Amino acid sequence: MSARIFQRPKNAMQSGSGRREWVLEYVPAEPRKADPLMGWAGSGDTQSQVQLTFPSLDAARAFAEKKGIAATFIPAPPKTLKLQAYADNFR
Repeated sequence: MSARIFQRPKNAMQSGSGRREWVLEYVPAEPRKADPLMGWAGSGDTQSQVQLTFPSLDAARAFAEKKGIAATFIPAPPKTLKLQAYADNFR
């Protein structure tokens, strides 16, 4: 069983820096397939429905080590600010 540990990116409508929690999400064991009757996508893998949140990266790694889960860490991309002024529209 393997999992990935990552930090959710902020929504485009968010400006604050709160709720920066770490997520442990299991990697799907089998691909999703369409249901012949309804057409919904699904699989028999119930672990893909589980998402655990942690306050820090160390807590998520400690949990994965304790449970024997091979977890890969996905670093968050660096934050870049695009500073621009109203006067830049007229240059």
